[in-house]
Amino acid sequence: MNDREIIQGLIDKDRNITKEFFFERCKPLLFGIINTVFDHRAEYDELVNELYLYLMADDALKLRSFQFRCSVYQWLKVLAIRFFIRLRNDGGVIDDESKEPPYDGLDIDTMRTNVYDNAKEDLERLLSAMPNQRYAFVIRKLIVDDMEPGRIAKEMDITNANLYNIKKRAIRQLTQVALKDAHHYGKQ
Repeated sequence: MNDREIIQGLIDKDRNITKEFFFERCKPLLFGIINTVFDHRAEYDELVNELYLYLMADDALKLRSFQFRCSVYQWLKVLAIRFFIRLRNDGGVIDDESKEPPYDGLDIDTMRTNVYDNAKEDLERLLSAMPNQRYAFVIRKLIVDDMEPGRIAKEMDITNANLYNIKKRAIRQLTQVALKDAHHYGKQ
C-alpha cells in the first residue's frame, strides 16, 4: 500500500487498512511515542482509538489535510506527538497501572463517540458564551482546528506576537466563562 491508498482507506473507514495501519505498520512508532509521552503508564489501544477519533473528526478533516509532502509515517509521527502531549496535559488519559480492561464488555467505540460528541458540544457552548467572539475564533482555530499560528495571524492580518497575546486573553476569558458555567450547573 502506498500513502495515498492508506489515507483513502482510512477516510473510507476500510477495516482492513485501518487495522493494518494502526495495529501492525504503525504499532512500533505509536507504541514508542505513547510510552515516552505517558511514561509507560497508558494503554496502547485506548490511545490509538483516541487518535483515530481525532483523525476522523469533522469528516476526516485531518486525514484530508495530508498533502503528501512527506511520508504518511513522518506526518503521523509529528501529529501523534502533538496530540498525545495535548491529551496528557489536558488530563485526558487515566494511568493504566492495574492492567485491567477499562470497561466491562460495553461497546467502547460508541462510548468514545458519545464522550467526544458531548465534549465538543460543551466546548462549542462555552465558546459561544464568550463575550469576545474574536477570542473564541482564535481558540477554535488554534486549539480545535489545530491550525498553524502563522496562518491564523496572516488570516487575521496581525503579527504572531499579537496572536499570542490574543490567545492568552482568550484562554483567560474562556476559563472565566467555564467557571461561571460550572458554578451555574453546580447550583442546579
